[in-house]
Amino acid sequence: MNKDQLEGKWKQIKGKFKQKYGTVTDDDTTFAEGKFDEMLGRLQERTGKTKEELKEEISSW
Repeated sequence: MNKDQLEGKWKQIKGKFKQKYGTVTDDDTTFAEGKFDEMLGRLQERTGKTKEELKEEISSW
């Protein structure tokens, strides 16, 4: 899955992600154009997962 597909998928599933990880906030799940990697970094801090693990999880939903 390429970055554009991953970003599109993220828009669909971010609510599920917030439910699964209670420490994740709306601000954590929002990204400005071109800032998807930065958002993944914030999620990485909140969940303790690597960026690759997060990308894999997003892709699997």
